Amino acid sequence: MQDLDFRRKRRQSGSKKRNGTRGKKRRITRSGLHFEGTRAPLHFAQEKPAGNRISTRDAVIWAVEILIVCMAAVFLVAAFGQRVSTAGDSMFPALKNGDVLLIDRAMYKIKSPSRGDVVAFRQEENGHYSVKRIVGLPGETVQIVDGQILINGEELKDDIYASGIEYAGEAEQPVELGDGQYFVMGDNHAASDDSRLPSIGSISRDDIYGRAWFVVSPGEDFGFIR
Repeated sequence: MQDLDFRRKRRQSGSKKRNGTRGKKRRITRSGLHFEGTRAPLHFAQEKPAGNRISTRDAVIWAVEILIVCMAAVFLVAAFGQRVSTAGDSMFPALKNGDVLLIDRAMYKIKSPSRGDVVAFRQEENGHYSVKRIVGLPGETVQIVDGQILINGEELKDDIYASGIEYAGEAEQPVELGDGQYFVMGDNHAASDDSRLPSIGSISRDDIYGRAWFVVSPGEDFGFIR
């Protein structure tokens, strides 16, 4: 009997300990000091990426850069991109009828036209542009003798493509060029109306629109003009 009482007491004492422990765990859990089997959710503050923010300074810089690019484009087109079309074959073989040329208008703001330059000029306000090669320069004397061009009495051999000229016209006699005057001819002299004709004569610096430097027409002539 005593043994039975002893075992009963041991069971009771053990159950009290277990119940006490469970009570503590339950109390700790309720007080919020300890969590079992659960994880607290994590919260992160959402921030806007700094890269999406455009400052006033950046916007001003971009606007200035765009303005500079536009101004540069306008200048390049105005200075080097003006177009003139040739009429006829007076400049054959360098140029052909209908070739579309780019005109450099900036070069002659810096320097004077040179012998051998192919220039576009217009003597009448509403007239069409003519394209010829410069032969004589201001202050020189031009004459055509035996089919050859003489500059100040000496035969011109460089920067000229016309030879064996049959029609001398006004240049049969010496033509003295004044200040700012130029004598021009077509490479295909037999089919060219140029400074040899009284109706054209020498052209002035103000008549020159610019230097023809590039053929933009598609085909075999496309490229730089020599």
